[in-house]
Amino acid sequence: MSVRTFKGRVVVKGSVSAEALVSKGGFNTLASYQHSLMFGDKTGKCSDQNNADLYKKPMAGKALCMPQTIGSTTGGLVLYTAACMSRQPSCLLFSKEIDSLAAAGAILADVWTGNSMPTVDGLGDEFLEYVQTGDKITVKEDGTVEVER
Repeated sequence: MSVRTFKGRVVVKGSVSAEALVSKGGFNTLASYQHSLMFGDKTGKCSDQNNADLYKKPMAGKALCMPQTIGSTTGGLVLYTAACMSRQPSCLLFSKEIDSLAAAGAILADVWTGNSMPTVDGLGDEFLEYVQTGDKITVKEDGTVEVER
């Protein structure tokens, strides 16, 4: 077992442990959640066929690791809606700086739904190069992220 530690900026405070789900490319929030939110898939399987890292993999309850979000301006609302339906990732971890839409969705989910997604950004390219799907992720309230394999 090895543990590697990374430090980022806290966007939504919280602590959680979950299995990593990693997207090396941008995360299209609408395309990824559209099928799950429209047709009742409670596991939140990714429906974005353009994201080979995540396509058809369950996102609910996972530590979603990505560089940034891309796509529609509805991204924040989609994250908020996923949290309303209890299909949200356990946390959102960004190697780059979070965009305002994703930040708004994560903050609204925390404030209005009780289904918090601790969110940390600015973890760096080294984080995304190191973390792999299936690794155990522990997020601490100060923005420390531990990756265990």
